[in-house]
Amino acid sequence: MLKVENLRVSYGKIMALHGIDFYVDKGEIVTIIGANGAGKSTTLRAVSRMVPAADGSRLTYNGKNLLDYSADRVVSELGLTHVPEGRRLFGNLTVLENLKLACFARKDREQIKRDLERVFSIFARLGERREQKAGTLSGGEQQMLAIGRAFMSGRKIMLLDEPSMGLAPLLMMGVFNALREINQEGTAILLVEQNARLALKFAQRGYVLENGHLVLEGRGADLLQNPQVQNAYLGG
Repeated sequence: MLKVENLRVSYGKIMALHGIDFYVDKGEIVTIIGANGAGKSTTLRAVSRMVPAADGSRLTYNGKNLLDYSADRVVSELGLTHVPEGRRLFGNLTVLENLKLACFARKDREQIKRDLERVFSIFARLGERREQKAGTLSGGEQQMLAIGRAFMSGRKIMLLDEPSMGLAPLLMMGVFNALREINQEGTAILLVEQNARLALKFAQRGYVLENGHLVLEGRGADLLQNPQVQNAYLGG
């Protein structure tokens, strides 16, 4: 579904990613873990075309060259959606208005209605607050809205950057349970997450990124048992 080969990204003279390779198959949940500054967010931004990839990088999505697409076309034409760190909602708009804005390129009005009701089914709290301004929501509610907005854009694969950040444990588990439900309905997920234990329990496969290099990969359950991962990311 998504195949990334020799992905290299630089910011000026600083190389952030040094030629990494990974893939996400249809219906999979895949996570990338690593320390702050390892290049995790940059990886997602490169895939969603928010930052340019260096010459020699190859990114394909269902056989199409992602490098031929701008960031807006990645969403509108390919169904690849990115939930960035910090959520980046329109705080002066209501929950409902934020969700409807995500449908700007969609023409399937009946499916849009069904998707909207599905969002309110998965995130009942958003249904209760549909007329409330996004900027007045709690952190957990804003994360639900950010995911719901990605759902409404016609998602085939979701890229999620630190969805657990700033959330209390109960809300965090609620968000991840909702993501699993979305995945079970056919949406693939590529997840970047600082909470390595949670991410590896959630994902079928994982990659470990260190200083812009992929150093380990494997099944999530296997990486949880890996001594190197345990010592570096799971507190021994």
